[in-house]
Amino acid sequence: MEFGIQLGNMEPAQYRANAQAAEALGYDLIVFPDHLVNEGPERQYDPKSLAYDHIVMAAAVIEATKKIRVGHLVLCNLFRHPAITAQSLMTLDRLSGGRLVAGLGTGWTETEFKMSGIAFPPITERLRMLDEAMTCILSLWTNERTTFDGEFYKFKDAIMWPKPIQQPHPPIILGGGGKGLLRLAAKYADYINIIPDAGKRGHISMEVVKRTTDDSLREKVRFVRDEAKRLGRKPDAIRVSNFIFSTIISDSREATRKTAEMMAPMFGQTADGILASPMMLIGTPEECIVELKRRAKDWGTSQIIFTGEVAQDEKLIRKLREKVLAHV
Repeated sequence: MEFGIQLGNMEPAQYRANAQAAEALGYDLIVFPDHLVNEGPERQYDPKSLAYDHIVMAAAVIEATKKIRVGHLVLCNLFRHPAITAQSLMTLDRLSGGRLVAGLGTGWTETEFKMSGIAFPPITERLRMLDEAMTCILSLWTNERTTFDGEFYKFKDAIMWPKPIQQPHPPIILGGGGKGLLRLAAKYADYINIIPDAGKRGHISMEVVKRTTDDSLREKVRFVRDEAKRLGRKPDAIRVSNFIFSTIISDSREATRKTAEMMAPMFGQTADGILASPMMLIGTPEECIVELKRRAKDWGTSQIIFTGEVAQDEKLIRKLREKVLAHV
């Protein structure tokens, strides 16, 4: 299993330090978000939260490390024309010596589009845009010339040189939770990172968060793999990536249970449901090890990415690795 952390909301020196710590500890992947506003559930955000250009920050982390893979979870397709996205990611792949993981998504945080004036079409249109963008990016990476006459993007004998180091192209992560995005993952992705569906609403809704359960994730994994089979791909060609928003390593089983019981009413779930939630990892080191192994068995998870406090603090990055992940 691969383990990664998502870095955000910190100063550049801390990005480098945390990335170097993660690499030294044997983590596999560093990823970054792609937002103008770091928004939480129900459109809550701190206007002073740090939101750097994470293509630039990825380059800084690449230069500060030697072997850990680097990418995004995920780049917003609406922020850049696919020719620019393809060029930026090709550059990162070559800068890193072939360590890029290319993460893309439709974009979902309506707040940042309203404040910037960037167009924010309905989710069905954004999905069609991402579909076309993926076609164009992959063609630019793999073909001598690209001609494409789409609904949103048009290329005529377009060239891109050099090509990415990784052939035929860097691995693709698509992130999201709605069926439209899952269909695109079945078509293009090497990894699907399943999170609560925010695309249609334009924000993270607690209603949807409450419906993000063990059962719902299993159903989405089945959907992606059935769709991949329908498209002629091997169902297991798309690996399952689990994004954990909150990690709490407790000192005892009693503390684990107390934490789950305290959180359960907020999410409209039982304590057992909280402990099996795809969004969380709560337990003693031994309980966390058992739970991560269960996810690999029941969901087919082959990649876990941690965000939040555990990814921001070097001591917690070390504790998570040494106490839990080294034993999974």
